[in-house]
Amino acid sequence: MLEPERHQIILEALKIKNSVTLQELVKLTNSSESTIRRDLIQLEQEKFLKRVHGGAQRLQGKLQEPSMIEKSSKNLQEKRQISKYAGGLVEEGDCIYLDAGSTVFEMIPYLPTNIVVVTNGLMHANELLEKNIKTYLIGGYAKPTTKAFIGRGALESLGHYRFDKCFMGVNGIHHQFGYTTPDPEEAMVKQLAISLTREAYVLADETKFSEISFAKIADLNEASIITNKLDPDTKEQFISKTNIKVVIS
Repeated sequence: MLEPERHQIILEALKIKNSVTLQELVKLTNSSESTIRRDLIQLEQEKFLKRVHGGAQRLQGKLQEPSMIEKSSKNLQEKRQISKYAGGLVEEGDCIYLDAGSTVFEMIPYLPTNIVVVTNGLMHANELLEKNIKTYLIGGYAKPTTKAFIGRGALESLGHYRFDKCFMGVNGIHHQFGYTTPDPEEAMVKQLAISLTREAYVLADETKFSEISFAKIADLNEASIITNKLDPDTKEQFISKTNIKVVIS
């Protein structure tokens, strides 16, 4: 079978379901594993899919944005592993920024209380106050889906603060295109927070890698990454561009 035919079969298989295994593709194309691996590498480089352990997955749409409720219920165990480690990075007396992301939300139980938190996360506020943490909400437009404050008011309010550390959620992490999210206005808030901090951290489970969303937040070297696990090939693409902490419990 010619290469273009195999590529078409692989992409059609991913249209039917979100992920396919290497063995499924071997059978569909009547090809060897080594041939399919080369095909997947090429298709990933051309940004048609992303490779995962044992196969491939369809890329999410550049404008696709799950709601906060949808995000909160996905990969919860992995998010808690990441957030527990991230919470341990915060020291007594720190001034920190918490982004409205669902993984960042899971950090709150692990935070020390003698800190100051600034956040654009509407859902974060009650949890922070329940812990008696001094909390500042920035203003702006309250976005219904992500429960985040964004827009001009958010940017103006955020500009009044400076941080020891900030913790970010993202929709995509790509070795070439950096950190991305679907909404340009939300990207601007994240971008500004990163510029106002001494140390920036992106909290992201393994599903965010090789994804590219519509709006760029920052280059890889502008933040360190905390993730739950990463296959060696993917880690190799990122390790020279930023610091990565892989959390394994």
